[in-house]
Amino acid sequence: MSAPHTDVEQVEAANTAYYEAMERGDFEELSSLWLTPADLGVDEEYHDPADAGVISCVHPGWPVLTGRGEVLRSYALIMANTDYIQFFLTDVHVSVTGDTALVTCTENILSGGPAPEGGEELGPLVGQLVVATNVFHRTPSGWKLWSHHASPVLAENDEAEGDDTPS
Repeated sequence: MSAPHTDVEQVEAANTAYYEAMERGDFEELSSLWLTPADLGVDEEYHDPADAGVISCVHPGWPVLTGRGEVLRSYALIMANTDYIQFFLTDVHVSVTGDTALVTCTENILSGGPAPEGGEELGPLVGQLVVATNVFHRTPSGWKLWSHHASPVLAENDEAEGDDTPS
């Protein structure tokens, strides 16, 4: 087993690779970062890969997605409909216990969709603040994502808009 500080560094690198693959729109790289049944030693000939070592993902505002098929389809959809995305991670905390690691962070996201009416430039850039929890599992080929859960952070003015009570 590797030293604890090395585990933390390896998990940080796996977490960074996940966000960089998203920024590049590299679906193959992103797919390789998620657990597979083979990573868990499951013989896919006798077990449905969708049920083995179920991975899960919750994107902000989405229902929970489970299984490689659902999770990876969601990323394909996001990548197909996002021309630009950049993550600035803050408040990153890594905790490793045995073969499981937990990463919590704040995703400061800048994204832009297709240009309106087929123009050549990006559509308007939108900023979003999201808190995320990423769970990793140690495999023979390195740390792989087991679960990603992201929730939007309400800005102070978002809360105040629905409050008509005088201060």
